Amino acid sequence: MAVFKDDDKALTAARLKINDEFRKNKEETSEENIKKMIKMGSSVEAILREGVLQVEHCFDPERAFYSKISDSLWEQAAAEVQSLEAAGGEEEEAVSERTVFLMGSKAGGKTSILLRCLDRDEPSKPTLALEYTFGRRARGHNTPKDIAHLWELGGGTSLSDLVQIPISPASIRSLSVILILDLSKPNALWGTLERLLQASQAQLEKVSSQAQKAQKAKHQTPVHSARVLPKDYPDRELISPFPVPLLIIGSKYDLFQEFDSDKRKVISKTLRFVAHYYAASLIFTSIKTESLMSKTKGFFSHMAFGLDRGKTVCCDCTKPLIIPAGSDSFSQIGSPPATDVDITSLHAKNPKDLWKKVYELVFPQESTSEQRELKDPAKDPQYSDPQIDAMRAQKDQELEQYKREAAKSWKGLELET
Repeated sequence: MAVFKDDDKALTAARLKINDEFRKNKEETSEENIKKMIKMGSSVEAILREGVLQVEHCFDPERAFYSKISDSLWEQAAAEVQSLEAAGGEEEEAVSERTVFLMGSKAGGKTSILLRCLDRDEPSKPTLALEYTFGRRARGHNTPKDIAHLWELGGGTSLSDLVQIPISPASIRSLSVILILDLSKPNALWGTLERLLQASQAQLEKVSSQAQKAQKAKHQTPVHSARVLPKDYPDRELISPFPVPLLIIGSKYDLFQEFDSDKRKVISKTLRFVAHYYAASLIFTSIKTESLMSKTKGFFSHMAFGLDRGKTVCCDCTKPLIIPAGSDSFSQIGSPPATDVDITSLHAKNPKDLWKKVYELVFPQESTSEQRELKDPAKDPQYSDPQIDAMRAQKDQELEQYKREAAKSWKGLELET
């Protein structure tokens, strides 16, 4: 240790003490006790580094200070740590672990946005089905780092069955969902958000039901996992809150702002309605605009680490929308922008269905039947690789030739019998 540099006697004593502690506890198997001992060792090391000075000995009988001879520096440091803990000065902070699930439009910029929010300077690559990464953030000096488990679903709606992996009994209590929608492709926007939210909500309800049944079987009081909104939440009785915190991000705002103003208004008001209906936050962003990405990072950090997301609110459809959950209302959003259509003729079952019908009149949704039928990612052009595809084609040809030869041999056997 640097504290005892060139002090052979102190270094030898430290080694002996470390060996002695190891021998005393080498049979320990409790994970909790091991963690406590590691924490104690780290705290003692900090005490020694910060509270011990190496000086040259000059003895002065009149000013000499003697500690108990039986107390080694290690024992004094350990006693100091224990006294701090007893006084509450070294209270152990629990590490916060949260799960964030990102999904959305195919090639909608999910990975690029995630990398920017994590301050990772690396090129984004197409997401292969479902990918996992994590982020860490320290609350302060010498404090445990909070952890965010981050799942990203690729393929748009084609792989929505995979939501069952990140949405599990282990994650549901600390789960948040981020839905990223490509604003530059309005003809696929409603279909994408509807299918992905339905798949996620169905899995959330399934997991929640399983958890409550398990608690009842153990004779425990069921914990209600549904979100509880404040009593003064706008339109509280008229909305249908998403089961977990939800953030809707409209990506590629740089392309969206080139649209006709009437089209921008339809998209903006529709997403405002959807966000408010699900008690979600809404923000428009572009990876090409630093100020928008800074605001987006604030919303992301709020979900991943519980940080303050800022107080900026913008409901102006001529500007990038920034609307935290609870900052909008149906009265502010207004009615669906359908000036050329008699709304009563649409025969909508509910307000959400009405907004859907009006939106699809302006932006007819693309058929996604091909995406749903595409179950083999090897056939998805998003994951193409010339060398691998050529080798795969060659193996497929060899397989077909083998099948034909096998069929001929079986026919020969049938004729002989």
